[in-house]
Amino acid sequence: MSSTSTPSSNGAAPKKDHGRAGRDLKAAVGSAVVLLSAIAASLLFWKPAFMVIVAIAVVVAVWELRKGLLAKDIDLPEQPLMIGGVVMVVVAYLWGSAALVTATAVSALVIMLWLLRRGIDGYVKNATASVFALVYVPFLGSFVALMLAEGGRDGGGLDDPGVKGIITFILVTIASDIGGYVAGVLFGKHPMAPVISPKKSWEGFAGSTLATVGAGVALVVYLLDGEWWIGVALGVIAVVMATLGDLCESVIKRDLGIKDMSQVIPGHGGLMDRLDSLLATIAPIWLLLHYGIFT
Repeated sequence: MSSTSTPSSNGAAPKKDHGRAGRDLKAAVGSAVVLLSAIAASLLFWKPAFMVIVAIAVVVAVWELRKGLLAKDIDLPEQPLMIGGVVMVVVAYLWGSAALVTATAVSALVIMLWLLRRGIDGYVKNATASVFALVYVPFLGSFVALMLAEGGRDGGGLDDPGVKGIITFILVTIASDIGGYVAGVLFGKHPMAPVISPKKSWEGFAGSTLATVGAGVALVVYLLDGEWWIGVALGVIAVVMATLGDLCESVIKRDLGIKDMSQVIPGHGGLMDRLDSLLATIAPIWLLLHYGIFT
């Protein structure tokens, strides 16, 4: 794909036009390879190491969200959100969903108490945004821990049910992204939500649907030894939730007046710009696989 440079009127360095995709493909692919390699190594050799990656992702995502919300004069209490988020991930992995609910409630109360130190002005605004951030990032992210804990909390490798679940979750979400990207670039003509996300098209959504259903059936049948219809349900859930997650993230960024949450991942922008679909899909996918296959 060719790219052109357009000089800016104020004499600043020209910005590259990455075409309809809106991404620097070389940087994006390189970053994705590095991240996926780290994830694969942790899952294959010792799966608790993957929890370290999840915890780091929660901390970075909270930092990005706080940085973005400052544009609207909303100041999240960074330290208790990060600490509470990591505790939630660990608790979910070690003791399950009931413990996660308790840890989330306690973290929310601690954060609201922490904000009392700042006084009355802006309390409701910051407390509301903090609880939103707690649910959006660490609570949803903790379902990754619940998925990984399926079949035990030690070990790793392709024979481990939890590892299989994580691989399925990641690959079906990637399939949604790739299917939508390819179909959108090649055939996209009818915008799905032009005000929110101009590059997202109905043709792209159709491509995402075909890719996720195909990937879901293949992964459930051949990796998880499940029924084909569970794979179809998995694909439909993934494409709907991933699309909603992407749109919600786009609305947040437009409301804040920013393009990307940060630039920590070359070619992708911020970590939250990549986690939006994953955070949206993990809870219903865990629910489906937990009761449809693992139980």
